[in-house]
Amino acid sequence: MQESMDAIVMQDVVKSFRKRTIRGEYTTFKSELLRWLRGQRRPREAGLITALRGINLTIPRGKTVGIIGRNGSGKSTLLKLITGIYTPTSGNLQINGRISALLDLGAGFHPDFSGRENILINGIILGMSRAEVRARMDEIIAFSELGEFIDEPVRTYSSGMYMRLAFAVATHVDPDILIIDEILAVGDEHFSKKSLAKMMEFKKSGKTIVLVTHDLHTVDKWCDLAAWIDGGYVRRMGRSADVTAEYRQAIALAESQAVVFTPPALTEGGGALPQVPGTPSAPPAEAEAPVRLTGLSLVAPSGEAEPFSPETPVEVLVDFAADARSEDAEFEVSLRDSEGKPLYETSTRLEAVSLPRQLPPEGRVRFVMERLGLLTGSYSVVVTARASGGISTESRAFQVSAPVGERGVFRPTHRWVVEPAPVAQQVVSAMASGNAPRAAGGGHP
Repeated sequence: MQESMDAIVMQDVVKSFRKRTIRGEYTTFKSELLRWLRGQRRPREAGLITALRGINLTIPRGKTVGIIGRNGSGKSTLLKLITGIYTPTSGNLQINGRISALLDLGAGFHPDFSGRENILINGIILGMSRAEVRARMDEIIAFSELGEFIDEPVRTYSSGMYMRLAFAVATHVDPDILIIDEILAVGDEHFSKKSLAKMMEFKKSGKTIVLVTHDLHTVDKWCDLAAWIDGGYVRRMGRSADVTAEYRQAIALAESQAVVFTPPALTEGGGALPQVPGTPSAPPAEAEAPVRLTGLSLVAPSGEAEPFSPETPVEVLVDFAADARSEDAEFEVSLRDSEGKPLYETSTRLEAVSLPRQLPPEGRVRFVMERLGLLTGSYSVVVTARASGGISTESRAFQVSAPVGERGVFRPTHRWVVEPAPVAQQVVSAMASGNAPRAAGGGHP
């Protein structure tokens, strides 16, 4: 069922906040009492502040989704709805799985409790039993790298130490969905790499990750999909590179037009960025795409199981479903390293592969590699189906193990040959060393 395939489903979600009902004036108890006795009512301000104006968003299970948008566009409000801090004013919100969130640095930590005590408290808040937290205590402490500071009050921690502890707890409570809001920007380079490796482990195990960030490079490199929140709406949802590219164009256009941004809650139109020429105003969501990817697997015809070897022939099997709008479809395959950097990309359009003008309702595309060619490491294959009505993306992580200690990323087809030098080369070498052979019956004339 579709419901089981999606981690988060939001339908027409609106979130509004009441304006202050009493004007901020300095008063005394005596003046308020006299006002009440005289029957004078304080003027009230009616109305609502609407931060999200009708969010329709589906986050597939097992995907890493980046949430982008300018400050004040509604991103943090969206995350607080997902995590249950806020409830929707209207609309439907469905969460399928256990959530762990990193929204505010050190949120939920008691400043006078030690790091160890806060691990126990936060673990229980996130749904673990006391015994489960204690069983994972040493692992959480080791990951945080706090050492002897783990038994000191957290009010003595630096912001980086707060982040280490918060991230260690959130990622070791075995969540199905991990929510992250810019918190990793606090860490140093070493811990950022360690955190990224941990999240890659989450990706490979089929966890869902929702990341809010202003670092578009991170979204391009690491996220399967991106959702652009603009003016309280989802302006675009799709392949991360496509969404961030249009977002950059809209920012540049706004700057060239000297557009002054105001938060969507304070403007009737939502304070949206200007429309980029040549782009649709509301692209369809991935679930509505004319060609939908329904399955992705890697198989070795020889029956070899993972980890594959560099010489293994591998087929990428892509199952799809299509409707009547699937004309002029294209399938793209991208091989990526452990950080999401593309190593090789191609598509049916680039290679002029002939596809039916109208795809069948259900079918399979096979991308056949005669040899994998990758060296030892963690990789992923990302497949995207494109048609004029939208896109659909699937990814699959896999491992490669080489039998020899080669370095690099790929193994080119090669062989070693050791042989004696040609005869002419032997003569030249001998003459150079003074050991040239003499002619028969030799001697000087």
